[in-house]
Amino acid sequence: MAGQIKPVLILNGPNLNMLGKRQPEIYGRETLADVEAACRTEAQRLGLEVECFQSNHEGALVDRIQQARETNAAIVINAGAYTHTSIAILDALNAAELPVIEVHLSNIHRREPFRHHSYVSQVAIGMIAGLGSQGYLFALQALARRLIPS
Repeated sequence: MAGQIKPVLILNGPNLNMLGKRQPEIYGRETLADVEAACRTEAQRLGLEVECFQSNHEGALVDRIQQARETNAAIVINAGAYTHTSIAILDALNAAELPVIEVHLSNIHRREPFRHHSYVSQVAIGMIAGLGSQGYLFALQALARRLIPS
């Protein structure tokens, strides 16, 4: 089925390029390259393709979300700290008019109170938090059910 459906965009926000180095007790020891490789493997198993993009810059994330409207079938997003602050990312996700699944490596509801609010959740069809990198794979599985005709 890969090739018939536009790729799913795996979008990662600020500091996710530091995975494996930054606070491994919270975020784990896998690198972003490890997470992306696992997503590619799972997507292939599901009959999907993925494109991966990471930026520490809000405007670059907004630009990529806007581009996704034309080039992607859905978005899996870990917006990092922008989850809790970025109305611009929320607006871009709304404008993209694509299925969105929000992923967080840690359980944001067990952390500092400022992390409990998510702008992304207002547009996401679902959120997966606290399951580490496995959350990305679950997001792809959920999207495959929506995107691939049975």
